[in-house]
Amino acid sequence: MSRVTTAYLLTCAAIGVAGGALLVAANWVSTALFAALPFFSVAIAGLWLLPAVVALRLLQRPLAGLLVGLISGLVIVPFSGYGFASVATNLWWAFFAELPFLIVAYRFWKTWQHYAGALAVGAVYPILAWASFDLGSMTLAVQIGFFALVLVSAVAGTALGILVADRLERAGVARLARRRPKAVAAPAGTVPTQDGR
Repeated sequence: MSRVTTAYLLTCAAIGVAGGALLVAANWVSTALFAALPFFSVAIAGLWLLPAVVALRLLQRPLAGLLVGLISGLVIVPFSGYGFASVATNLWWAFFAELPFLIVAYRFWKTWQHYAGALAVGAVYPILAWASFDLGSMTLAVQIGFFALVLVSAVAGTALGILVADRLERAGVARLARRRPKAVAAPAGTVPTQDGR
């Protein structure tokens, strides 16, 4: 196993464990809110995107988001009260973080792709959760509010993940594990740049 592969796997493991620890607390808060104020439990839904976004932004490697989603899900299993369903939940959220990069076969890594994933999950989650929240019995204004709350939460979780990843990168974290993009040809006298964000 190469040093790069080892560094990549260890970095994913560290992000997954840290993300899992965060989601253990978020899971209990969400469960309590769902019991008391179901509508507002989705206000923290975007946190489930955060570990995958950090991994994808920091490492820029295929399937990093899903691997971190798997690891964070496994971390949660003993603490969630939902068992291995927590793994499926984390992989589901991580899939949407990964999807915009998968669609372009990981050929480029742009900031807008992270937000595209947030918009996608913000549209899909309320539809899949329609029956759980009994949205059909609510007024149109409340239904729109629910969609908006999920969307804002997903975008906020993604923005936080980008911020964390960028700070880790500036601190030199995971330099060996990070994808090394080809240098872009630059005019004489200038420094070649990496692919833009």
